Amino acid sequence: MAKNALSDIKHSLDAYVGQRITLRANGGRRKMVERTGVLEETYPSVFIVKLDEEQETSKRVSYSYADILTETVEISLFHEGNEPQLFT
Repeated sequence: MAKNALSDIKHSLDAYVGQRITLRANGGRRKMVERTGVLEETYPSVFIVKLDEEQETSKRVSYSYADILTETVEISLFHEGNEPQLFT
C-alpha cells in the first residue's frame, strides 16, 4: 500500500515539473526551514528542487516521496496570481 502511495505522489508531482514551489522541511531540533524554488526533476525515488538563491551559484536539494508521505516535507504550489496552495 505504501508503494502505491509513493507512486501516486510521484505522478502528482510530475504535473508540476518546472513550476515554482515552496518547501517547508523539518530542520531538526524543532526548526522548520522554508525555501522557495522550481521543481526541476522527478526520479523514481526522489525529486529535485532548484532553490532561489541570491548568490550566483545555483543550489539544488532533493527529497524522497516518503518525506511528503510522512509529512517531514510540505510542498506549497504557486498558481498564477494566487497564494501558494498546500500540495496534498
